[in-house]
Amino acid sequence: MKVRTPQFRVTSATFGASNVQATTPLFNITMNTALVVKNTNFGPYKYENPTVNFFYTGTPVGSANIPNSKAFLRSTKNIIVGVNLVRQAGNTELGNDLNSGILPLTCQSTLNGKVDLMFIFKKKKATNLYCTMDVNIATGQL
Repeated sequence: MKVRTPQFRVTSATFGASNVQATTPLFNITMNTALVVKNTNFGPYKYENPTVNFFYTGTPVGSANIPNSKAFLRSTKNIIVGVNLVRQAGNTELGNDLNSGILPLTCQSTLNGKVDLMFIFKKKKATNLYCTMDVNIATGQL
């Protein structure tokens, strides 16, 4: 039996309270992110405490911890995490992005875990999450 690497993705996000100022470039945005772990193996995938980090032009602006859990065999595990994105007194590039109404962000994480095949064999598998997203500040959409 071949063990496949599970997929780890960001599917959507909703936005709550936000404080965005383009004159003194800064933002403070509350975001609820929907993450998905898709396990296509014939055994459960148990993963350990990953941290999802959010960046603006390489600078960390927020992070969220995901608790230990597992994606059952041939299923998809939905995870919703809340994160507070904060950037204080940025450069002129941040001011230009805030004036345009589009905030580019990147998201990175590594999910380490084990796949139990037929509850006998255990294989370590790690999957990486790397995505870019554009946040429309005016409408609060991803």
